Amino acid sequence: MPKFLTTTGVSFKLEEIIKNADEKLILISPFLRINERIRELIEDKNRIKINTEVIYGKNELQPDENNWLRNLDYVRTGFCKNLHAKCYLNEKEALITSMNLYEFSQQNNNEMGIYVSRDTDPQLYDDINEEAKRLFRVSEEVKVTVEKVSHKEDKKENNKKSNSKELIDTGFCIRCEKKIKLDPLHPYCKNCYTKWSKFGKDDYQEKFCHTCGRDTKSSKIKPICYTCYKKYKNKLDLPL
Repeated sequence: MPKFLTTTGVSFKLEEIIKNADEKLILISPFLRINERIRELIEDKNRIKINTEVIYGKNELQPDENNWLRNLDYVRTGFCKNLHAKCYLNEKEALITSMNLYEFSQQNNNEMGIYVSRDTDPQLYDDINEEAKRLFRVSEEVKVTVEKVSHKEDKKENNKKSNSKELIDTGFCIRCEKKIKLDPLHPYCKNCYTKWSKFGKDDYQEKFCHTCGRDTKSSKIKPICYTCYKKYKNKLDLPL
């Protein structure tokens, strides 16, 4: 049965949802301005390779926060126009609340929230989860520097990283072979990533090379074939 929470309970459950995420974490908040404690928790999830999706409607990050996001390999951000919802969930539980991320632990606000457990309310949890995934699908994917994805900008960055005359900026989804932005740390298209994230196994076997698109045994942690690995290992950011 859903539980009603006031300010203290909302802060507690938000922290627990982040800490308890073992497969995925979704954070939906209009303002991309993140409290220091939440930053620490997100960094810990990134450290153990838990995929995190952050959906926001307005950006109030400072340059140092932009740099912080850029270093988180397992965090994806999406801009959703006119977003006003605040919702936080992992694979087991969800919280719908009035609290923004930057208001976490503040006691001068009066907040409310509804906590839902997948074990006791599976249908309600699934409804929340599906809407969260829909919001990410309709969001504009942005780079972790909080800039819109741009192949032109990617080329400039790659030119700085390598003096090679050969430059590639288009890759392939390792599950469906759809053309996507080349990023070995995120080798799925949006639809396939949504399916993969339900289980989130980094070594789950896929079908295609992220770089050349050829048939091969691949996975999120090994997204490119051996030929491409030898060719591009010094030019691409590859999973550890």
